[in-house]
Amino acid sequence: MFSRQAVLRAARSAAPQRAIQAQARTYAAAASNEKVKAPVSLFGLDGTYATALYTAAVKTSSLEPTAKGVTSLANLLAKDPKLVGILEAPTLSAADKSAIVSELTKSAGVSGETVKNLLAALAENNRLGLLPGVCAKFGELMSAARGEVEMVVTSAQPLDNKTLNRLESAVSKSSYVGDGKKLKVKNQVNPDIIGGLIVEVGERTIDLSVSAKLAKMNKLLTDTL
Repeated sequence: MFSRQAVLRAARSAAPQRAIQAQARTYAAAASNEKVKAPVSLFGLDGTYATALYTAAVKTSSLEPTAKGVTSLANLLAKDPKLVGILEAPTLSAADKSAIVSELTKSAGVSGETVKNLLAALAENNRLGLLPGVCAKFGELMSAARGEVEMVVTSAQPLDNKTLNRLESAVSKSSYVGDGKKLKVKNQVNPDIIGGLIVEVGERTIDLSVSAKLAKMNKLLTDTL
């Protein structure tokens, strides 16, 4: 697991801060020389970094390897809750940041220069805490580029693959998914809905949860009384 001790150990052998700065300048240059239109517009500073990463990846013909590296980073962040806290620490020294970039690259198995340069740019600008958001927003860009429409199915208990496949098949044939689009299904668990399902496809929401039905019933009773 990622730890402060691991960062400090790596700091003794990490590249000097000027190497991070050189990578960051290379990243910025690659992202600014040519015009590349992102498939969707993103907002926020994390969206700006994600868009710059997408642009750099397109220009270097490394979009899929970059996406793989970002996914590995996102998985690493999800598995280690302490890591996000380390990234957000305001007192990181230059050696700490060099160590973090080195450890992230090693732990996530990142080999592509675009992702390495992103990490270097975030470190140089004291923005490593943005990494979870950058990963998430880069995922949005990739989904749009691949013509994917995300369907989030919220249930009180995890759904089995058979049920998810049936939902995917049904929604794929509906007007909720445009022609030429691919449906990407994600199951999210929330015990508070009690039972039933909440299905979100793009900007549309179908609330079939027990909690929603109870809320409607309570409102009806309240209005009647």
